Amino acid sequence: MAGIFSFTCSCCGKIHEGSPSYGFRAPDHFLEQSKEVREAGHLDEDLCRYTDEEGEHFFVRACIEVPIHGVSEPFLWGVWVSLSQKNFDRYVATYDQPDPSDSYFGWLCNQLPYYERTHSLKTSVHPRAGGIRPLVIPERTDHRLSVDFHEGISVARAQEIAEAAMHRLQQCVGDGVVAADGDQPIDRVRAVGGSEQLGCPGLDCCE
Repeated sequence: MAGIFSFTCSCCGKIHEGSPSYGFRAPDHFLEQSKEVREAGHLDEDLCRYTDEEGEHFFVRACIEVPIHGVSEPFLWGVWVSLSQKNFDRYVATYDQPDPSDSYFGWLCNQLPYYERTHSLKTSVHPRAGGIRPLVIPERTDHRLSVDFHEGISVARAQEIAEAAMHRLQQCVGDGVVAADGDQPIDRVRAVGGSEQLGCPGLDCCE
């Protein structure tokens, strides 16, 4: 029977229960733009777009769910994926009533802690009904994230990845977090949409 994930954090010595979940507030590409480009663009909890000298760029927020062996809930990453304008328009048009048979090609647009470069990994994006954010399926390659997604990870590896994400955090400020080394903040996140999904990582060592 699948159990509940828990581990004793090596950085704070406290026990954390529940499968790890971290999310990004924006695509890395959006945050790399000038203030003028960002202000002329659009960013909310689920959609992002902007225009630069290369043209228009379109992004949706979705989830990578990495199975943890013997654990009922996956290791969840809330990430941003770039879509073509055609697929973005289709996604927006069916946002309230998504068609689960839809599938969009997308490029991963965040650098995940622990892993080697995850920018521009090829993925497929699958809308889900019930207010749940789309599922991101990495293309099968020998990249560690792809292997972890398709084969699952051990509890020990899940702890190692979770601690890498924790160590990236410098401090919690109010309902958000500030990341070290110039990285953008990462948050605790669930698969469903809505503002409740943003905020402090929910980790005792950061509260």
